[in-house]
Amino acid sequence: MVTQVTQLIKDGKTALGIELGSTRIKAILIDECQNVIASGNFDWENQLKDGIWTYDLNDVWMGIQAAYAQLVSEIKQQYGIHLTTIGSIGISAMMHGYLAFDKDNHLLVPFRTWRNTITTQAANVLSGNFKFNIPERWSIAHVYQAILNKEQHVSHIAYLTTLAGYVHWRLTGEKVLGVGDASGMFPIDAKTSDYREDFLNIFDNLIESEQVPWQLRTLLPKVLSAGQFAGTLTQEGANQLDPTGILTAGIPLCPPEGDAGTGMVATNSILPKTGNVSAGTSIFSMVVLDRDLVHQYPEIDIVTTPVGDNVAMVHANNCSSDINAWVKMFHEYSQLIHPDQSLNDTYTLLFNQALEGDKDCGEILSIGYFSGESITKVDKGRPLVIRTPESRLTIGNLMRSHIFSAFATLAIGMDILTEKEQINIEQILGHGGIFKTPKIAQILLAASINTPVSVMETAGEGGAWGIALLADYLNHTEMSLAAYLDDIVFKNTSVVTVQPDTDDVTGFTSFKNKFKAAISIEKIAGDIL
Repeated sequence: MVTQVTQLIKDGKTALGIELGSTRIKAILIDECQNVIASGNFDWENQLKDGIWTYDLNDVWMGIQAAYAQLVSEIKQQYGIHLTTIGSIGISAMMHGYLAFDKDNHLLVPFRTWRNTITTQAANVLSGNFKFNIPERWSIAHVYQAILNKEQHVSHIAYLTTLAGYVHWRLTGEKVLGVGDASGMFPIDAKTSDYREDFLNIFDNLIESEQVPWQLRTLLPKVLSAGQFAGTLTQEGANQLDPTGILTAGIPLCPPEGDAGTGMVATNSILPKTGNVSAGTSIFSMVVLDRDLVHQYPEIDIVTTPVGDNVAMVHANNCSSDINAWVKMFHEYSQLIHPDQSLNDTYTLLFNQALEGDKDCGEILSIGYFSGESITKVDKGRPLVIRTPESRLTIGNLMRSHIFSAFATLAIGMDILTEKEQINIEQILGHGGIFKTPKIAQILLAASINTPVSVMETAGEGGAWGIALLADYLNHTEMSLAAYLDDIVFKNTSVVTVQPDTDDVTGFTSFKNKFKAAISIEKIAGDIL
């Protein structure tokens, strides 16, 4: 087996996927059977600087190089060879945000990530003019807010892109973007898989009096669909990825995609009536639509799959950050007693205790907001635990409350789809770090959205595997992406499905009602703390 894999690596019958997530940059190399050969990781965190959530672009490259170097080292250790070539490469990253460059390719202002809630005015104006929901985190909201704020850099903008688009551009020289990622910059026309021409015209008219020296359409990346050729790795790009100089240039790349699109691919959720929930620092659901929504909702974004089909996206900025903080505190305490206990052991112990808690969390209410939240109209995040003297404070109830809190804002948005729009969801697949502990988060998510939740054996691989699959799909474009996923990738994949438990659903409903009522407390906390 080692000899066979060694030959595949030498022959370049592989695909590399790199995803820049909110807390981790991950690189995965897969073989022609889509199995993971090697992987590498780099942990990083966003920073709040001058009121802006951001990442330094130097850290982007330090992290990519570190993750890739770890992957290369793993290949050397396991197979005794240097990685000199790759069959195809794909880049994925957090969607949305604001990366603006001038004509000399200089970054004009620090990267403004999806986590910022500083574009409310722009988002409201654009949503009203387009008659189409434009969330605060979308790139178009950021650029229009910069115009409204009279920011000096606006007149110097020559190119706008996302994080995935930026990395791909640096590796290939191509200013392109996958349609799914592009749909988080500016609305996409599902019929053309390109930017909405009518909205581009409305935007140009809207900013006419601002006298900016450009038209929006000249700033945006070219839109590509899955399976289209998106350029090759230049020599400069090869050196950027692998500073040792061993990696050769000329490797083809697939269109760069956002983490929502790669999550859909990694869970085989790209057909109508299917959906997935990706849970990490943020949490979002993606439900592929078989019809247009009747109404427009600020809680629901319309984005697309990597092949351009419309998707209803419910995105909450906050998910696991508060859980992680509490687990790390309990782990710090556990180290005083059992120094050899790992952090993973602590996660498993605490998550399992959540199932031992009362169905209603013992009247303990957690609001795990680290940042603002547009769905509940919260400007500033202040993590809270609220209880009464009668609340039953146990480890199980506290952890159950934290996990329910991670799902509560998503559930508020999902209620609109299922109750107001009567959208039929046949399948929800969960993936992301919160599902690493078997079944716990899966059971509680099923209760939160009152829908069966499935987790595949590949769920832990996440978006890096998803973008590696899109890179590998360049070799299978004779078939549709759906057929490639069904007939090749997931043909023999095992799936564990959990049905919502009636008592758990009742307990979560009670929690959710208190959660919604307590949002006023969260807003006050943001004002005074």
